[in-house]
Amino acid sequence: MTLPEIYQHFLEGLKATTWFEFVAVIAGIASVWFSRKENILVYPVGMISTLIYIYISFEGRLIGEASVNLYYTAMSIYGWWLWTRKRPDGSGEIITKITASDKKGWVEQLAFFGAFYIVIFFALTYLKEAFFPGVIPWADALASASAYTGMWLMAKKKLENWIWWIITDFVSVPLFFSKGYVFTSFQFLIFTILAIMGYITWKKKLHAANA
Repeated sequence: MTLPEIYQHFLEGLKATTWFEFVAVIAGIASVWFSRKENILVYPVGMISTLIYIYISFEGRLIGEASVNLYYTAMSIYGWWLWTRKRPDGSGEIITKITASDKKGWVEQLAFFGAFYIVIFFALTYLKEAFFPGVIPWADALASASAYTGMWLMAKKKLENWIWWIITDFVSVPLFFSKGYVFTSFQFLIFTILAIMGYITWKKKLHAANA
């Protein structure tokens, strides 16, 4: 597809964007911005986006993405609780702080990613013809498994969550574009930039805390 064709497809996609996809995109971008700022609003605002995308993903036969957004919603409740926990000594200090993974942590998150990728890939491959024609198993599984990993690590305020989000967002740009969700595809392009910024911001905060 040439650049003029992509641009034309983008304009046509914008015209076809529904109001609920627009709301989901704005809420999604806002939630990533709040996450970068380590602001608790990441969770309630993010849930607005994830609930809408559950419907959008099913409609576009992005089954892996639908499962991801269902998982996002559940993990948002868990992350909301983790991010607001305070020490019982009355100091008011938040317990969950930004930390970086050690070698063991990396092994755990790679195993977590690998397990979800294998399950989603083979499930979509096996069920593709019968239930999900048009699904792209490897791409959907990659975007979904990396998102599962990123959300899990974000709830624990692990610096590496941003690396997994960068993978998710980068893969999701062409994935949603190919399904006709142009505005959502543009959202993931913005997400990729914000995820890079988020990694830099959290890394600076971690270094400052350890100094």
